Amino acid sequence: MQVTVIGAGNMGRGVGHRLVAGGHDVTIVDRDPEEAGRLAEELRGAAQGGATQGGATVEAAGPGAELSGEVVILAVYYPGTLELARELGDGLAGKVVVDIANPLNQTFDGLATAPGTSAAEEVATTVPTGTRVVKAFNTTFSGTLVEGQVAGQPLDVFIAGDDEGAKETVAQLTRDGGLRAIDVGPLERARHLESLGFLHMMVQQPLSLGFQSALKVVS
Repeated sequence: MQVTVIGAGNMGRGVGHRLVAGGHDVTIVDRDPEEAGRLAEELRGAAQGGATQGGATVEAAGPGAELSGEVVILAVYYPGTLELARELGDGLAGKVVVDIANPLNQTFDGLATAPGTSAAEEVATTVPTGTRVVKAFNTTFSGTLVEGQVAGQPLDVFIAGDDEGAKETVAQLTRDGGLRAIDVGPLERARHLESLGFLHMMVQQPLSLGFQSALKVVS
């Protein structure tokens, strides 16, 4: 599968590693062409199954330009996700757009979104009609994504969305990368996932976890 990852930062790196581990083709898009190129080169070295990687700039990718692949992952901070969705415009039409953001407020002690909504739902109201928005990867940290596991256990990736086909597409990418996909329901469940992601971040310092922990469902 061809996937565009927008954002060459830590989370773009983490998600990118899982994608190439699953044998998928990845294009890294960033405002800094050098950052995009460096991450594309790193992923090229880690690629499995003949996967290919390339780098591009946001300006080259939009607005309205056709983005490669069926899936576009917005690996940037909130509210940059909303700015990107507006900037890319029709280039996102018909795509599966994955929002991974935890919408922290400016003091990092709560969520910036209004009650009764989520960052993912805000993205869904911003993208063109027919774009299928999915929430995923917001409860996983970049370093653990690069490794694909914590304490020998594969990461759980919680997925929310209103389109069953889009969710299955993201679940397949997740499984191909060696992770466990868990469908938690419609896109409004992103509100709970973003609160869960916030809580996971808030326990890092008290428990001295160093952002190397994972949230996992066991039975």
